This record gives sequence, C-alpha cells and structure tokens, in this order.
Amino acid sequence: MGNMFEQATIPVENPMVFESVKAAIEVVFAPPSVGKFLLRLEKAKLRVRHFEQILDRGFLGDPAKSGYAQLGDSDRGQIRELYLRSVEQVPQDIRGKYLKVYAYY
Repeated sequence: MGNMFEQATIPVENPMVFESVKAAIEVVFAPPSVGKFLLRLEKAKLRVRHFEQILDRGFLGDPAKSGYAQLGDSDRGQIRELYLRSVEQVPQDIRGKYLKVYAYY
C-alpha cells in the first residue's frame, strides 16, 4: 500500500535534437527570462498553454521550431509535457502579472 505511482520512463529516440529543444524551453522559463517571455505572449495575444502556436510563431526560437519538427511522436509528447510542466512551475507572483496569458478562455 505504500507504493506511490511512478511514471514509466520513455526512452528518447533522438537525444541530440531533443536536448536542444529542451534547452530552448528551459531558457525561456529561467527566472531572468520568464517575465519577458510571458510579456511577448501577452502582446501577441497568445495563451501560454498553446504550445504548438507558440512554437510555430517562433517564441521558443527557430532552432526549437525546426528541432521539434524533426522529432518523432514519442519525443514530441515528452517535449510538450516538459513545456506544460514548466508553465505550471512559474512562480505565482509572476503568473499573477500575466493573468490573460494564463487564462483558460
């Protein structure tokens, strides 16, 4: 009964490209950058959870956009999961400044 749920580890199919896209996500969500990133999304009238639109419009950089296109479905799923997890880990005080970007409507 003491066993906690543990998510299965899915192997990455294309590690070099995966890591470059992952690094682009980590850069925009790093404390010195995240406010600027959210402000850019706000000005573009984009919601932070709309990963594909953000990627397609180049907000994560062209290398991330082209790298993501090279990934298989499994790797893409893991990247989307990483992105959405990063979205939720932004501190509340910063999220509060960008309510429109975080809104669900």
